[in-house]
Amino acid sequence: MADWIPAQVIANRHWNNNLFSLSLAANIEPFKAGQFTKLGLEIDGQMVQRAYSFVNPPQQPTIDIYATKVQGGLLSPRLHQLAEGDTVLISARANGFFTLDEVPQGDHLWLLATGTAIGPYLSLLQQGDVWHRFRKVVLVHAVRFAADLSYQAEITQLKQQHGDQLIVQPFVSREPSPLCLTGRIPQALADGQLERHVGLALHPEQSQIMLCGNPEMVKETKSALEARGFAKNLRRKPGQITMEHYW
Repeated sequence: MADWIPAQVIANRHWNNNLFSLSLAANIEPFKAGQFTKLGLEIDGQMVQRAYSFVNPPQQPTIDIYATKVQGGLLSPRLHQLAEGDTVLISARANGFFTLDEVPQGDHLWLLATGTAIGPYLSLLQQGDVWHRFRKVVLVHAVRFAADLSYQAEITQLKQQHGDQLIVQPFVSREPSPLCLTGRIPQALADGQLERHVGLALHPEQSQIMLCGNPEMVKETKSALEARGFAKNLRRKPGQITMEHYW
């Protein structure tokens, strides 16, 4: 059972009609980049809760959560309506193993995400450790429409700070968009399009891959990578693929 404490809403940023980010203030326990918390509200006498990854790095006092308003959902439409000064319940203790501690050493780290699953990667990229461990970091973010590409200012700042060490490649599947690839991540991996476009090859001896997002994307991408000699990362048998299903 979650150890619930109150969190005060500092801001609620609406990126478009459905995507939003909550900035919260709460006295939570220390966490690791890549972990998740839970948000909850009492609705009709029952606690309704959902897991959300931290977008902020552990050293930042403000908690940032990136979410989608699910049509017909119980919790997310209410979170979407929260305003400055409102209160939501948050779990004081973080959970999850989608952290750099679980990723073996390599030369290149590929971060592949769909939708709001870019959140834990932004936490990792702002933490600092990743830049000492990997020579190149590739951030791949797949969305349906260009308006779904949130956190562009933060990503631009990371690019300015780390230069060619960070490669950013967005995908937009339902409309043409400048500088974006079309289609889906699994197919772009299977046919080599992603590697050609970013100018970096995937090799089991050099590359570590983190997958986070739509379960179908995670499953299909894992299969495409396994066909090329990559293996799931297990505690007793380290591999190159570290996964997180996001809903």
